[in-house]
Amino acid sequence: MNTPDALPLSDLSAVSPLDGRYARASAALRPYASEYGLIRYRVLIEVRWLQHLANEARLPELAPFDGDELRRLEAIIEGFGLTQAQRVKTIERTTNHDVKAVEYFLREVCADDPTLGRAIPFLHFACTSEDINNLAYGLMLKDLRDLSLLPALRRIETSIAVLAHAHAAVPMLARTHGQPASPTTMGKELANVAYRLRRQITQIADTEILGKLNGAVGNYNAHLAAYPELDWANLNARFVQRLGLTWNPYTTQIEPHDALAETLAAAARANTVLVDFCRDVWGYIALGYFRQRRVDTEVGSSTMPHKVNPIDFENAEGNFGVANALCEHLIAKLPISRWQRDLTDSTVLRNLGVVFGHTLLALESVGRGLGKLELDPAALGAGLDDAWEVLAEPVQTIMRRYGIADSYEALKALTRGQRIDRERLHAFIDSLPIPPDERARLRALTPAGYIGAAATLAAAI
Repeated sequence: MNTPDALPLSDLSAVSPLDGRYARASAALRPYASEYGLIRYRVLIEVRWLQHLANEARLPELAPFDGDELRRLEAIIEGFGLTQAQRVKTIERTTNHDVKAVEYFLREVCADDPTLGRAIPFLHFACTSEDINNLAYGLMLKDLRDLSLLPALRRIETSIAVLAHAHAAVPMLARTHGQPASPTTMGKELANVAYRLRRQITQIADTEILGKLNGAVGNYNAHLAAYPELDWANLNARFVQRLGLTWNPYTTQIEPHDALAETLAAAARANTVLVDFCRDVWGYIALGYFRQRRVDTEVGSSTMPHKVNPIDFENAEGNFGVANALCEHLIAKLPISRWQRDLTDSTVLRNLGVVFGHTLLALESVGRGLGKLELDPAALGAGLDDAWEVLAEPVQTIMRRYGIADSYEALKALTRGQRIDRERLHAFIDSLPIPPDERARLRALTPAGYIGAAATLAAAI
């Protein structure tokens, strides 16, 4: 088969499935996590730093920008698009340095302005590239988290909670170690997931995203060489905080990425909760507890026409796995840097969007799968009707209340490793030396009725 040496980029030729097969799910991340997005954040920070030097630090040689100049500087940020980003990339082909290319781009823009040219010497003033990069990635992470990940997670948590409420009182045979166990309700099992996910969402949202702006090795060397009289630590802390990030006062050349690792760790835990959920739902579908609404145009198998497969939950599990594998590497790698700086974090950080892309793709699949689920109460009831042995727990517990010796052992001999029916259990209950009203209460108990506080707990989530 003849293959062209180079194919134009399209959904069919993209190497990454996030930009190919699954482009619909990842397209919303492009303004933030793409090369364009990274350059745009860098431009924003360089312009904001210039404004800060003039209007906050009040450098003697850089007069404050007036209202019209500030509006023109804002226009550089607001008007930054693909054309401008391509110009930065063109400059980078000469500089072979991505942050310096942004500085040179801004020099060109300011040189063409009637008054901003005076500020050119103060572009990128006293900054190392990592002063710009760490803040750019901090803003990228904040936007990916707040504008994409958290809304998607909250939608899934809400959908699961709605299902928990709807099925709060539908009894279900629980399984521990895969074996019949004390009954629960489908709603309570869903509520467990909603609660776990809600907790992880809170932790993701509450994780601080740190930033630094303190020069080549974190000591304000260049800042103090130029203006030793200024309180640069305080000035720069205010600058970082106004970007919406938390100030990190102690760093080497790089911000050490601890907070980024903490954010990814929290996101990975949320993903893990949902992997657990996907596997459980997959099992409930296999047992017939859930049916999936048919989509008439879809094909479940190329050879078995009857198949309606749980592909959404399988797809989600796979993509959560890819996201968490990348999270694991970023978490382990990024906080480590040789001495005051090495470059290993630079290439790794460019995969931040890939982590969020696979996570959002997985969340989309979970949402789609949840929308297809239909509970089959009859299937759940059938499992309970054949599991009278699970009532060994309440019987032996009430026996203990009335001081009957070896209560557990008696029920173990009656039920362990064997199925018993209503008649055999009732015969055992009738032989017990307990008050008649307690005996009647035990006789009235059924597997479907032995759900404890499950319905109440599910309704309260």
